Amino acid sequence: MKKTIASAGVAAALAGAVVASAPAAQAATARNGVCETGEFCLYYNSGNGGSLVDLANSQSDYGTGSGCVTFVSAGNGQGQCVKNNAASVWNREAAVATVFYRSGYSGAIDSVDPGVKADLRPELKNENAGHIVGFATNDAFEYGVYHSSGARVTAWFDGYLNTPGRHEGIDVAYQSGADVFAVLGGTVTRVTEGSDATDALSTLAVYSATYDKTVIYLHLNPLGFAVGQSISKGQKIGDEAARGAPATHTHVEMRPGRQTAATFSSDTTLVNPVPTQFWMDRGYNACCQ
Repeated sequence: MKKTIASAGVAAALAGAVVASAPAAQAATARNGVCETGEFCLYYNSGNGGSLVDLANSQSDYGTGSGCVTFVSAGNGQGQCVKNNAASVWNREAAVATVFYRSGYSGAIDSVDPGVKADLRPELKNENAGHIVGFATNDAFEYGVYHSSGARVTAWFDGYLNTPGRHEGIDVAYQSGADVFAVLGGTVTRVTEGSDATDALSTLAVYSATYDKTVIYLHLNPLGFAVGQSISKGQKIGDEAARGAPATHTHVEMRPGRQTAATFSSDTTLVNPVPTQFWMDRGYNACCQ
C-alpha cells in the first residue's frame, strides 16, 4: 500500500526558515482486529457485530482447517474460520469489493462500494469463500455495457445457485430498450436476430484478435452488423431486449479463442475461465450486484 507523506508547516525565524517533515502515515496492519483505511473487513455477526478480520488484499479462498483465515478481534466467533461464517462487511478499500459464494472468484456475488458497511445478502450470508478488490480507476462492468449507473449485474459467472446447470457469462440489466454498448472491440463473427414474440435467441459475437477472446452478447436486439465488420469498444451494438429470455437483460460471455456462439450445458462443469481478472485488466470491475 502506498504511504502518504505529510509536510509540516514552515516556522520562520530571524536566522531563516526551518522546514520540518511529519513522519510517514502508517499503512494498515492486516489481521490485527482493527478495521483500518485500506482494508476489507468481515464480521461474524450481522450489523458489523461480533469478531472481525481485517484484510488488505483480495483472497480467492479463505481456506479451511488449521490454515484458514480466522476472525481475530474479541467477540462472538473469535478464532473461527471466516469461510462460510461471515454475516456482514465493511469496505474501507478505495474500490468496490466483491464477496464470492465459491472459491476462485466464482459463484454468486455481493458487491460493496467503498466506505460502505453492509449485511451480506441472503445468498452470501454465512456462505462465502473469498473476495476480490477491484481497481479504483476502473469503470463498473455494468456501466460499460449500458453507460448508465442505473444498470446492475443480475447473475454472475457460475451464479446459478438453485437451478441445474451453469452460467457461463455475466447478466446485466437496466431497462427494456436501453442502449447496449460493446465492452471490447473486435470483429463480428456472428449475428442472429431473435424475436421477443417467438422467444427466439439473438446473438452477437465479437472476436478480439488482440486478446484471442470472443465476447458474445445474448438476448439484445442487435444492430444490423455483418460478419467481418469491425466494432470498437464503447460503440453501440443494440438495445436491451428479451430475445430468448423470460426477462429483458444482456448476457455477456467471454470465451477463449475465435467463437461464434455462447456455451450452454445442463452439467456443472464450467468451460469458460472465470472472467474477473480479464475484465479488471480491460478497465472494468466485473462485479457490482
